[in-house]
Amino acid sequence: MKRGELYRVTKPPGNDPKQHRFFVVVSRNALIDSKFSTVICAPIYTTHDGLSTQVAVGIAEGLTHDSSIHCDALMSISRSMLTQYAGRLSVAKLEELQQALLIALDLQPNAT
Repeated sequence: MKRGELYRVTKPPGNDPKQHRFFVVVSRNALIDSKFSTVICAPIYTTHDGLSTQVAVGIAEGLTHDSSIHCDALMSISRSMLTQYAGRLSVAKLEELQQALLIALDLQPNAT
């Protein structure tokens, strides 16, 4: 499992009305490589509102149609639910995801 990978989750956690939903792993590598039982993920919805906290994704990332990663709706998901690998974000999409996460969490990027 790596940051930027997409997984189809059957019966997603919470009050999600869908039978399945795609999620992208956003946890830092140290957490992913640990024995911790959950990772932080962002849900993928078919709606795209044009917000700076959303990243457009689609067929190139392994989905069946255009969708959007919603960084304002992060959740911790059990690794055991992330079994249906769908695809991986490109380097460019990972950079967009990074920026959307910074905005969603109101964090300042590292000054160099």
